[in-house]
Amino acid sequence: MKRSRSPMIFIFVLGLIVILAIVLTIFFMTRPGQRAESTIEQFYLHEQQGKFSDSWELFHSQMKEKFTKGHYIQDRAHVFMNHFGVESFEFVLGDLKKLDQWTMEKGSKPLSPVYQATVIQTYKGKYGLFRLHQDVYVAEEKGEWRILWDYHK
Repeated sequence: MKRSRSPMIFIFVLGLIVILAIVLTIFFMTRPGQRAESTIEQFYLHEQQGKFSDSWELFHSQMKEKFTKGHYIQDRAHVFMNHFGVESFEFVLGDLKKLDQWTMEKGSKPLSPVYQATVIQTYKGKYGLFRLHQDVYVAEEKGEWRILWDYHK
């Protein structure tokens, strides 16, 4: 008599495949570039929703030295919503590039590694349709990826 194959072998192999898939997904989703890109996306989702307090929290400490939280919230709302007459915007995140070293402005502390991407924000307001292209940088600070802008002249 021929012995039938146990379904336990099939279940064991399937279980290994599922575990491997989960491990690989976690690995690729938590790699630094992916986390940096997610930070940029989260920043602009907050901005898009007018949650400027939340977006300010994602700034690197060097950026937070540029303006207080209250000033940032008031200025962003005034310039984009009140002055340009827009309620929200769409954005596209360009390809992420890894930089070995970067500084936010002349004389600032060099950061490494840093990721850079161009963000294009599209606004529809009282002055028509316009697009803002901005290079955005992300550096790790205290285990978290944080947003920086370029202040070189």
